[in-house]
Amino acid sequence: MQERHDVDVRRSSDRMTTRTDWLDSRHSFSYGPHYDPSNTHFGLLMVNNEDRLGPGAGFDMHAHKDMEIVTWVLSGSLAHEDSEGHRGVIGPGLAQRMSAGTGIRHSERNGAELQGVHYVQMWVLPGPDDVAPGYAQHDVSAPLEAGDPVVVASGMARHAADRAIPIAQRNAALHAVRLRPGAVSTLPDAPMAHLFVPRGTVDLEGAGALYTGDSARVSGSDGQRVTAGADGAEILVWEMDASLG
Repeated sequence: MQERHDVDVRRSSDRMTTRTDWLDSRHSFSYGPHYDPSNTHFGLLMVNNEDRLGPGAGFDMHAHKDMEIVTWVLSGSLAHEDSEGHRGVIGPGLAQRMSAGTGIRHSERNGAELQGVHYVQMWVLPGPDDVAPGYAQHDVSAPLEAGDPVVVASGMARHAADRAIPIAQRNAALHAVRLRPGAVSTLPDAPMAHLFVPRGTVDLEGAGALYTGDSARVSGSDGQRVTAGADGAEILVWEMDASLG
């Protein structure tokens, strides 16, 4: 394989953090009061927050606009309710997408009173056209447990037949893989790929070890191998054909 990629590794400890008595949130990009003009996005990905909510805690009704929001639960359950009348509870293996579109209000709360919930929430900008607010969730636990790559959410034409959930962005797709110890996956061949390791350890070809909470921003992604460590790993990969600049 002829290398044509550039890899920018970001360590877990370098992330900005928000901590309260009920929330532990770690931000891969500028978010809320945490602003770094050199770290506002990668490609079309604007937010990659790893959140932990305490028992019974959560965010009350609040507004969003012009954003495709994908949520991936690692443990526990997360309850969603929005101003369009959608309700849902998701746990590990259930993909969720909310299209904020022209405007929506929603709440998201820990779905349990006795245990915490741990999840990753990711935001990408939608396409240029106005998008109606919407919500979808889909069970992908079977292929995930089998160790198969899953196209969690995509607006790309090339994933139309195998995506779990559509998003209103034709230049972005989210992949998830739950890797057994020593198992190998590959990054998509795309102008940009964002690899996040929410748990476990992997070796990224040409970059070395990535640990829990680490990420890699790959420009010119061309099928680099991702190999799970001795305890296995779970990875989330955004494939992107365009950037904000």
